[in-house]
Amino acid sequence: MIDIRKDLISSSAHFYHLGLMRGTAGNLSAKKNIDTFWITASGKNKGSLDLNDFVLLDLDGNIVENPDFKNRPSAESSIHQVIYRLFPQACACYHVHSVEATLVSRLTRGDSLMLPPIEMLKGLGIWQEKPNISLALFENLLSLPTLAQSIAERFKDSLPQVPALLIKDHGVTVWADSTQSALTYIEVIEFIFRYILLEAQTPSLFPRSDQVQM
Repeated sequence: MIDIRKDLISSSAHFYHLGLMRGTAGNLSAKKNIDTFWITASGKNKGSLDLNDFVLLDLDGNIVENPDFKNRPSAESSIHQVIYRLFPQACACYHVHSVEATLVSRLTRGDSLMLPPIEMLKGLGIWQEKPNISLALFENLLSLPTLAQSIAERFKDSLPQVPALLIKDHGVTVWADSTQSALTYIEVIEFIFRYILLEAQTPSLFPRSDQVQM
């Protein structure tokens, strides 16, 4: 049986070299089984993880297995727990920090970010002509359990249009039915963020009134 942590190590190194997980930023998780998931331990350099740099948690946040007694679960474990509870089909949850994600989170005054109707949306499962798709945006709270609860409450009443959410001045989180799909979603959404920033810096024939003009 393949150890899912190897996928997380590979993805983490990939994101690190893309500049999306510099230093200890970000956190990745993947389910070991229906009730538990491996998550990156807090304070680990994401460019050089090994099998001991993870903690196995259950969906209530209890530690099931810890390869290194010094490990602490990622501070954002509560967000991963909420995602796995809300979307039982999700097998991986990836959160990265990028300059682009931080900047685009400031381009709207509301609680969502309109995504451009470009071809890359297909990479997030959107197969529509002229799609009208928004990305849920959340305030960055010091209390991460409180932030996780706000995510749970919002998505319980209104399902997101895409398997992703954005935390203001922080970063993007995606979830998927496999680690490979989660990696793809990160690459796609970060491409879209870069597109939005470039579009905001040039005259547009179709300005979006909900977004702040740069």
